[in-house]
Amino acid sequence: MRSLGPPDIRPPFAAYSHGVEVPAGLRWVCTSGQLGLTKAEELPEGAYAQAVQCLKNCAAILAEAGMGPADVVRINAFVTDRAHMAGYMRARDEWLAGVTRLPASTLVIVSGFTRPEFLVEVEVTAAALP
Repeated sequence: MRSLGPPDIRPPFAAYSHGVEVPAGLRWVCTSGQLGLTKAEELPEGAYAQAVQCLKNCAAILAEAGMGPADVVRINAFVTDRAHMAGYMRARDEWLAGVTRLPASTLVIVSGFTRPEFLVEVEVTAAALP
């Protein structure tokens, strides 16, 4: 896979790639949006803690397919308030620490989720060799 960052457009605002080229023949995994809930139905307080749990959930799904953060091609994240952006971005950057080819990434502010205490939701798309 190869990061795409055309020199004639502005560099990314944070730790992500403008695009990722995926060659033919790779296996794909797309997760559903993951909330910050643990298996025990616990919801951590705050956007950062919820984002950490969202990404742990994504990592568990990827691991079942033999993949990890380095295989992620795209991250889509949703937060319920602009104030939650920094906490999410911190969690994302920690999760991607050491990854040399950063994924494409989108962050959207939404009006809410199914329960008001949910602050963050994250979904990832990954690709790896068969």
